Order: sequence, then structure tokens, then C-alpha cells
Amino acid sequence: MIRLQKYMALCGVSSRRAAEKMIAEGRVSVNGDVVTEMGTKVDEYADEVRVDGEVITPEAEKHYLAYNKPVGEVTTVSDPEGRATVMDRFEGYPVRLFPVGRLDYDSDGLLLLTNDGELMNRLLHPSREIDKAYLAKVSNNLTEEDLVRLARGVIVNGKMTSPAKVRLIRRDTFSTTILVTIHEGRNRQVRKMVEAVGHQVVSLRRVGFGPILLGDLPSGCWRRLTDEEVRKLKAL
Repeated sequence: MIRLQKYMALCGVSSRRAAEKMIAEGRVSVNGDVVTEMGTKVDEYADEVRVDGEVITPEAEKHYLAYNKPVGEVTTVSDPEGRATVMDRFEGYPVRLFPVGRLDYDSDGLLLLTNDGELMNRLLHPSREIDKAYLAKVSNNLTEEDLVRLARGVIVNGKMTSPAKVRLIRRDTFSTTILVTIHEGRNRQVRKMVEAVGHQVVSLRRVGFGPILLGDLPSGCWRRLTDEEVRKLKAL
């Protein structure tokens, strides 16, 4: 017997956290009875579980992809405003995929997608403190003091950010390019950190998620992760 939300994750429906929301909304039934309690357990071999009326079963084959998200795509399965989503790129893919976390509409770069809900849940849990690396082009010239402040932590929405790794990449006449590595997942965090030291992010690209690097993957294209990359993700 396993918890219902874990079973849903194994079926590739969603992460466990998102599964809990579906259960609370009354969208899940077990053997014909709607379930809304989080402690419910199911027999994965005997019970029939439905989400929105459709039977779900564990997916035997797991898929792990790296995608270079362009600016102008929303990192959601659907968008009420009718904007393009990352899932539009995978309409013909043989299994249902889910993005691992989010990447801002006006940011580009590395986004992982998978149907392995259990791994997705672990990767997104705050206790894992998984590094995400961003290449940020910032308005005007950042001083050494600005770089130190970003690394030590700044106040964002009334709360101090955790220490970050900040490396100067290039200084131009009217901009500075830095590599910022953080493990927190606050909304638009890098942009707000830069604003806290008096500058604006001109462009932001995620170039790393844990051991996975964006590399030279073209914008709008995706690739399957290697077996070694998947092993590294699972070992985090």
C-alpha cells in the first residue's frame, strides 16, 4: 500500500505536491469513490484510481529531457491568457511530460521535463538545495561591493536570500554580465536580487540545473538526458 499522491506521481500525473491539490479539489477517485483525504493509501496492483474520470496507471518507461526554453513561453501545462507554453513543443510526444519547476516568461535557457513524478518531487523540494545557475546581463556596471552583496545575500520581499555564488563574466560600457548560482526557488529571485543592489536585469538565461548543463543546445530545441545525467540527478 502506498500513499495516493505518491501513486499519482508514479503514474506521471504530477508531482506529489500538485497531486495533493488535485485530491483536495475532489478530482481523484479510488474504486469509484471520490477521495479528498491526504492520508489515503492505495494498492497499486488492485485499486482503480481515476483523475478527472480517467484511469491512471504507472508508466513503465520514464523520460528525461533537457529543453532550451525561448523567451515568450510560459512554463505551465496551459495558460488562461492563451500564451504559448513549453508544452506546445511536446504535443506529439509519446508520453505526457511535466516541467521541473518554472522559468520566467521573459527568461530563457535550461528547463528539465519528465514523466517521473517521484524524481520531480525530490528535485523541487526545498530541502535538496539544488544549485541553479543563471547567466545575467545587468544594466550599467556592477561594483565589487555589489557583487559581494549579491553573494552574501540581500533582502527580497522582506526576507534575506541565502548566500549565492556570483562570478563576474564581463564588463561592457553600459552593462555587466555575471554568473549567479542559487539553490532557492523564489519567484523571479535573480531579477529581484539585482534590483536590491540598484540595477536591472536586461536578460536572464538559466545555464545549469544541478549537474545538467545547457551547453550548446539551440533555442527551442530539446534532447534526452544521458543515462549518466539521469543517475546524477537521482543521486542529488
